[in-house]
Amino acid sequence: MSLPDATAIPAPKHERDPRIDAFRGLALAMIFVDHVPGNPYEYLTIRNLGFSDAAEAFFIMSGIAAGLAYSGGFARKPFLDAAQPVWKRAWTLYLAHILLTFWAIAIFAAGAEFFGLPELLEKNNLRAIFERPQETLMALPALLHQIGYVNILPAYSVLLLATPFAVVLGMKRPKLLAALSVGLWFATGLWRLNLPNHPNPGGWFFNPFAWQILFVAGLLTGIHARKGTRFVPVSRTLFCLALGWLVVVLAWRYAPGVGAFLNHQMAKLGAAGVPFHFVSHDKTFVAAPRMLHALALFYVLSCLPQVRVLSGLPVAAPLRLLGKHGLLVFSVGTLASLTLQVLMAAMLDPQLLAWLVLPIGLAIMLGVAWLAERRKRGTRTPTTEIVPQMPPASPVRARS
Repeated sequence: MSLPDATAIPAPKHERDPRIDAFRGLALAMIFVDHVPGNPYEYLTIRNLGFSDAAEAFFIMSGIAAGLAYSGGFARKPFLDAAQPVWKRAWTLYLAHILLTFWAIAIFAAGAEFFGLPELLEKNNLRAIFERPQETLMALPALLHQIGYVNILPAYSVLLLATPFAVVLGMKRPKLLAALSVGLWFATGLWRLNLPNHPNPGGWFFNPFAWQILFVAGLLTGIHARKGTRFVPVSRTLFCLALGWLVVVLAWRYAPGVGAFLNHQMAKLGAAGVPFHFVSHDKTFVAAPRMLHALALFYVLSCLPQVRVLSGLPVAAPLRLLGKHGLLVFSVGTLASLTLQVLMAAMLDPQLLAWLVLPIGLAIMLGVAWLAERRKRGTRTPTTEIVPQMPPASPVRARS
């Protein structure tokens, strides 16, 4: 995972960068763990390092993948021809979301029926479906009603609809794309822009107008990485600022008295009129503290050559395998996590099952990824296509 640098030496084109799949696989594993509340492995995921969590990593990695996969097409083909696979992917994500949604409804309905737990029908934003089915069922395919833990793909799908236009602009005027992305994020928080919900009030939990800022950061990374360049330079100053912010956030969360003091200062700034998405930790609007935490972590990791080495080690092979089959692994992991939620709610003492959450989830996700990889290799035909690679991380150095 790397931020682009205009002075980086172009990487060889014959080898896939291991960081892409390793970090995507790690994000998928953490999403699975975080989607089964009450298990002990929750304390090992990225959200314990600061304000952001695996969702931010998911959007950044998705942007990188889109930039790498699609920017080459726009350099060679007419716009509509190059845009077709992007929009096809958006449609695939939409269909996957609908499938996961109805499976989630079935899993919780079955749990309520078999275990005599009607309270399951009120969890994860399911209540409206069973209390007002006529209104809610027609809202599901329109993405106006989304179930908890099954609501990340709609935002990703919407962003892919706009991706062809963003890729073209990012290839020609990357700084303008970055500025427009920041401007949209700012306006979204200032005026509370969002897509609507129905029949419940409010908007999307993963607000695409706000989350696009992380996706665009990844997209610009992927566009430039395909050319072996970087967009954000590697510099000692920027590295120290990013690392310093990560340390401040850790102290904010865990050092006695620091969090209370800083939160009080944020409240005072809010009372003075500073927009709420600068002085809160809101997830829907990707508030500045959590956005900066995600981008700082992203940048620091991109500057460390050791990260690339570790990502390519045999011990990281399971993560790389998960990352290669992201949508399949995410979908199966989501269904497994929802099933485990129901089983843990039904058990008088869920402690044993809680400890088995990670082994069960990894076994299922790795199993389907292995089958998918085996099938892919069995059907693969010889090709001369060049596989794009992200530029190697450069040692942190001062700019002259």
